[in-house]
Amino acid sequence: MPRRTATLLASTLLLIALLCAGVLIKVPYSEMSPGPTVNTLGKHDGDPVLNIKDEPGHKGEPKQYGASGHLNMTTVRVTGSEYRMNLVEAVSGWLRHDGVVVPHSTLYPDNKSAQQVDQENAEEFSASQESAKVAALKELRTPVSSHVLVSSVLKGGPSEKRLHAGDVITAVDGKPVGKPESVAEVVTQHKPGQKTTFTVVPAAKVAASQKKGEKPSPKDAKKVTLATEKAKDDGRAVVGIQPGIGHSFPFEIDIKLADIGGPSAGLMFALGIVDKLTLGNLTGGKFVAGTGTIDDKGKVGEIGGIQMKTVAARAKGAKFFLTPAGNCPSAAKDKPDGLTLVKTSSIHNALDSLKKIRSGKTGQLTQCKPG
Repeated sequence: MPRRTATLLASTLLLIALLCAGVLIKVPYSEMSPGPTVNTLGKHDGDPVLNIKDEPGHKGEPKQYGASGHLNMTTVRVTGSEYRMNLVEAVSGWLRHDGVVVPHSTLYPDNKSAQQVDQENAEEFSASQESAKVAALKELRTPVSSHVLVSSVLKGGPSEKRLHAGDVITAVDGKPVGKPESVAEVVTQHKPGQKTTFTVVPAAKVAASQKKGEKPSPKDAKKVTLATEKAKDDGRAVVGIQPGIGHSFPFEIDIKLADIGGPSAGLMFALGIVDKLTLGNLTGGKFVAGTGTIDDKGKVGEIGGIQMKTVAARAKGAKFFLTPAGNCPSAAKDKPDGLTLVKTSSIHNALDSLKKIRSGKTGQLTQCKPG
């Protein structure tokens, strides 16, 4: 066999061997890529994403208008927690413009199971919906009342099967509680093993009241006596719950969007609610997308995977992207052509930007700049 042919054959076999090895070698990395975008003003799987239900008997209830246009929330697609990339996939991901390869532990911490990560994402998504409703209604100066509730119940703790997530806590040992910290202040006055009595309105009763646009009724409250136990970290008395803040709205706001997790859709949900409760269209027919967490006061927070979300938005047709101020420097470094990144710090700021967009005053927008 001629030397040149032998060399080519040996090189080819070596390349094949390296490719096979690359496919077989697993690496501790995961990939993030652009995910679906969903119009908060439209439908998803046949149902409206946002539905503000008109219940009879409500006085002064805001009218729901038929909002149109695009206020798209954006997502990031990630490889599954159990999936392990091979070396070839990792290298390919590193070379791609529309994907990011990150350490597997970044998305799935070693001390948390896949179920725990999924549960946390679901809880954050639910909390973001609640905050979006509060922020939107406050922006519209619609009264929203708050109350202390059971946010979660520790498995195996004293409260398991006695208290439930969503129960409203009106008092502990007969003392009214107005904030989550008040619950711990009363409980920790006990010694571990002593009993404490919670006055709660069951979650089912709370949900029924909210559908009627009413506050949880004290007449539906019941008393639950629990034996405290010793906390593992500092030895104080605890009952195994995480208290939080809940809200009562003057009418029902239903958000339907399955298979989405995390808190990053909060801003776009809030804007969608405002659009549906005000006359006219916030976007003026322009295609606007965005992302960002939101709190009860309407403050917008930064999120992860910003580059993937801007790519997804532009591919869908967005011309403007509402970008959390904290994400602006990194987002502007690799901005898709034809997409204007609008710096956003609050829902009020976002609404002001939308006013400029629909009136054609886009030159007055505060755009993101590279850090």
